[in-house]
Amino acid sequence: MIVLSVVTALVLLALVTQAGVIALQRAFPPQGRMIEVDGATLHVVDIGPREAGPPIVMLHGASSNLEVMRRPLGDLLAKQHRVILIDRPGHGWSTRALRQDSTPEIQARMIDAALGELGIERAIFVVHSWSGALGARLALDHASRVAGLVMLAPVTHPWRGGVGRYNEIIAMPVIGPLLAYTITLPLGYFVTDSGARNVFLPQTMPDGFVKDSATPLLLRPREFIANAYDLVTLKASVAAQAARYGEIRLPVTIIAGEPDKTVKTDIHARPFAATVPNARLIVLPDLGHMVQNAVPDLVKAEIETMIAHIAPMQAAAD
Repeated sequence: MIVLSVVTALVLLALVTQAGVIALQRAFPPQGRMIEVDGATLHVVDIGPREAGPPIVMLHGASSNLEVMRRPLGDLLAKQHRVILIDRPGHGWSTRALRQDSTPEIQARMIDAALGELGIERAIFVVHSWSGALGARLALDHASRVAGLVMLAPVTHPWRGGVGRYNEIIAMPVIGPLLAYTITLPLGYFVTDSGARNVFLPQTMPDGFVKDSATPLLLRPREFIANAYDLVTLKASVAAQAARYGEIRLPVTIIAGEPDKTVKTDIHARPFAATVPNARLIVLPDLGHMVQNAVPDLVKAEIETMIAHIAPMQAAAD
């Protein structure tokens, strides 16, 4: 009787989850085009004037999608620049072919290939949080594609501790998918808002952020599992690539906050800036993790400063 009750409950939760997935995907449909890369599909939104200098490629962190980079920063930049926003593999409306597509190395290769399909030879990359490791990997393995790198509260080095027990469980075989396809979405409705608010501290989360950023898409089982894989494999990835950071020669600007509790500046941004020869570090004493939301005008100014410095070098090379 107990077993039958448990099975019945799981079936009902699975049906609720599938209904929730349909509702979420209707509420937050794709906004751009799909590009086939390495057996996966990358969702790309291309906005702004195409003729205005080097394009700006924006890559989001964990537990999010391209809308986190689009509002307000991407839209602000797109008034004067071509902006390419990409859902990382497995996030938003992008898919991934394999579980191993969770590493910065593989995602860098996929994004490089997608940009090649778009005809973009070189770009300024703006990366946030988890994608700090991805931006570094692009600079290491695909330097010809990267004109400059702007890193916002980036993850770059291994840290003490894990990434949350629930993520570790979700990344496990059998039990992870079982939970993801039954309880994650119903439970997530109650905790998404508070979780997002905590990431913004000490800043206040803007009204409507969860809806405007399409954050509920994360609750879909396949994306929740992909996000968990990204997180549980990240420490080993940055540990493996950190020794190569001295090879990065392109211009890098890093903006981070002193009180950021999500990605600690002393563990990531400062050591990275000390290792990369052409890195410039800006640390603000009252800035939290959501740099692109808290100081978009500052980020825009730093991107445009980088473009201005790169332009003469690019003209000389041409």
